[in-house]
Amino acid sequence: MTHARVALVTGAARGQGWAIVERLRADGFAVAACDIDEAELAAALQSRAGRVDDAVIGLPLDVTSPPQWQAAVAATVARFGALTALINNAGILHRAAIAEETPGGFESAWRVNCLGPFLGIQAALAQLRAAEGAAIVNTCSTGAIRPFPQHAAYGSSKWALRGLTQTVAAELAPTGIRVNAVFPGPIATPMLDDTTQQRLAAVAATGRLGRPGEVADAVSFLVSDAASFITGAELVVDGGQCLQIR
Repeated sequence: MTHARVALVTGAARGQGWAIVERLRADGFAVAACDIDEAELAAALQSRAGRVDDAVIGLPLDVTSPPQWQAAVAATVARFGALTALINNAGILHRAAIAEETPGGFESAWRVNCLGPFLGIQAALAQLRAAEGAAIVNTCSTGAIRPFPQHAAYGSSKWALRGLTQTVAAELAPTGIRVNAVFPGPIATPMLDDTTQQRLAAVAATGRLGRPGEVADAVSFLVSDAASFITGAELVVDGGQCLQIR
């Protein structure tokens, strides 16, 4: 069955990734929900079991693997007939003091947080070129706006993703493919343990952490026709975190 709007979302098994899946489905997208954790993804999909909906599928995807990217895009198109939006949401939060960081830890963060979106864009490009109103949204971070100590690998990989977003936006603008990024601040997801969530909430400008659905709302806007004249934009969703000097 061919759908007019089809999104592929990475890091989709939980947190803001799953919120993006649910929001885009509510917006009328068919959605390929992709994640490296097949068990957690299956559990998330099972949570929708009470709803009859053949427009959401789960696909295994290691975003650092070119063959798996090719397979995920092919499976999405085979099921839904097109691919019109790519949401590069998968990421890993890796902390280490610079003196204690390892080459392996540093490289792992870069492979997921920056190489992964690059591979996804390449894999999806032919389908996006053929689509009307195609859009890419990369999940960046306020760590690519402000430096956070002990986040050398994470912060630098997100700075690189910020640059990749800008470069690809400029290159693809003449083709009609829009490329934007969301910059979440502290969001209440499993990526942050309870202690970290409490610490960040205590110093938050708004007195609370963000909700996954608030990031999903931003993504929903950026892939919608309401954002048809927006590309290369950086939409910060941080409750004022970047306004503070601490």
